[in-house]
Amino acid sequence: MTWEPGGPGVLLLPSGRLVRGRGLRDPLPPGPTATYGVHLLGRQPPPVDWESTWLRWPDFWLPADAERTRAVLREAWRRSADERVEVACGGGRGRTGTALACLAVLDGVPPAEAVAYVRRAYDRHAVETPWQKRYVRRFAPPGN
Repeated sequence: MTWEPGGPGVLLLPSGRLVRGRGLRDPLPPGPTATYGVHLLGRQPPPVDWESTWLRWPDFWLPADAERTRAVLREAWRRSADERVEVACGGGRGRTGTALACLAVLDGVPPAEAVAYVRRAYDRHAVETPWQKRYVRRFAPPGN
């Protein structure tokens, strides 16, 4: 029930888990829809036909609630083992890339390497601002 490797916006994590990133302003990619989505927007997104969680996260900034963000991303990572998890913001690069880099950290990528990992495997423009990069570097894996 997970994504197909190589599908539009699909990020392969080191463990083999697949997570899709996308921009909500873009048309929905062809194929199956998500079973769980994390929407990273400054205001509440429109409803979707699958379960989703909204994190208040203004464009070009950081999430409004770091503790809730950590909990939601851990849940997304957990569910990505056997579900189609999607992470999405307006354009699919800055906030989405930052969240995907945090998922990579949860999957075992060292925080100092996670932005480069996501830029190689998802989008070379992912994680747009210096404070988003710093957020990823400070996003500690579980147990830290």
